[in-house]
Amino acid sequence: MSSPAHTPRPVPPGGYAAIVVGGSAGGIDALLELLPALPATLQAAVLVVLHLPRDRRSLLVEIFQPRCALPMREAQDKDAITPGSVSFAPPDYHLLVDAGPQGPHVGLSVDPPLHFSRPSIDVLFESAADHYGPRLVGILLSGANEDGVHGLQAIQAAGGLTIVQDPASASMPTMPQAALAALAVDHILPPEGIARLLADLHQRQQL
Repeated sequence: MSSPAHTPRPVPPGGYAAIVVGGSAGGIDALLELLPALPATLQAAVLVVLHLPRDRRSLLVEIFQPRCALPMREAQDKDAITPGSVSFAPPDYHLLVDAGPQGPHVGLSVDPPLHFSRPSIDVLFESAADHYGPRLVGILLSGANEDGVHGLQAIQAAGGLTIVQDPASASMPTMPQAALAALAVDHILPPEGIARLLADLHQRQQL
């Protein structure tokens, strides 16, 4: 299924520099389709917020690295954001994109939770939209609250590409449904369709 909600926007000059992905309940299942499909030659940086228990160590790198071609890490404060890598938000920290003289880098904060969530998808998406503008792809996956909706609106307002998991394919459709009620996104796709779209953008040297 491929369901652009409106005419896709033009690809920005130089293609997309970053992909931000947010998910909650059911998000790991979707990421298991998306992340292994990203090629080792991807030029965009990938930043991921997944709602996790705050008091437990994240196992996302251990889960995904053996399945994926791109290098993966749990983000550390002030890490450079490098093309062709995947950074996961650590539990109980907001993950942000900060500008710097040497290029964009990761910021971690302990500001209050949003939508009862820290890390918050909105925090990542909004900071990334501020930095990357139209050169950003935002992907919102399965989840049981409305985190990410404002962030996706910020990405769209900045001219970035917006993608929402098809609610029919989500084990928790509340999050994608909330996004679709709030804005007309560029693509509504199941996880395998999002993976194909990203592969196609890469093949056309846009990622």
